[in-house]
Amino acid sequence: MKFYLLSDNIDTQMGMRLAGIEGVVVHERHEVLEELERVMHMEDIAIVLMTTKLIETCPEVISELKLKQKKPLIVEIPDRHGSAKIGETIDRYVSEAIGVKL
Repeated sequence: MKFYLLSDNIDTQMGMRLAGIEGVVVHERHEVLEELERVMHMEDIAIVLMTTKLIETCPEVISELKLKQKKPLIVEIPDRHGSAKIGETIDRYVSEAIGVKL
């Protein structure tokens, strides 16, 4: 099983490629949704890494996929600019999944 990266910048893609993780750089919402649809049907992909900025382009779609799809797992990663909201995002998804506010 492999990782796959959906990134909004080339720096993140290059860093992940050095670690052996393939992926693409996309910027627009329709590009994100097209690529995500393609990756969701790839049998050998277990984990999809997505930058925070890309998740912000279609949060409702990502949230629904995280809650309903068993595979692949979608994981939000900060890009080179970082993000202080990762913890809040994790809390929100856990709260939605179990129905309890953390």
